[in-house]
Amino acid sequence: QVQLVESGGGLVQTGGSLRLSCAASGRTLSNYAMGWFRQAPGKEREFVTAVSRDGWSTDYADSVKGRFTISRDNAKNTVYLQLNSLKPEDTAVYYCAARTLSGGVRYAWAYNYWGQGTQVTVSS
Repeated sequence: QVQLVESGGGLVQTGGSLRLSCAASGRTLSNYAMGWFRQAPGKEREFVTAVSRDGWSTDYADSVKGRFTISRDNAKNTVYLQLNSLKPEDTAVYYCAARTLSGGVRYAWAYNYWGQGTQVTVSS
C-alpha cells in the first residue's frame, strides 16, 4: 500500500497562489498515476487534475485549466499542485490520490489510495 499526506493548504485572497504537496510513503510513487480532487461543502468530490506515472501526460478540469499546474518528482516521492489566480469558488478540501488503473483518470472510483486532504480557502 501507499500512504499519501497532503500539505500546503491555507487561506489566501482572490488572485493569490498556493502550492500543495502530496508526499507518498510505503511504496515508490512512480508505480502510480496521480490525481488531485477537491470537495467543497455540500458538493460532491470533483476531479481537478491528473498526471501519468512518468509525468509526461497531464489532464485538467476546464475550471482550472491555465491556472493550476500538476507536477511530480518521483525521486522525492512527491506530487505537487500549483494553484495560481485563485478564486473564491476554488475553496475546498483538496485530496491527492493514486491509481494503478490506466483509465478512469477523471473518476474517483479509479483511484486506489487517498490522502486525508488539505483545506484551501480563498477569500473575496
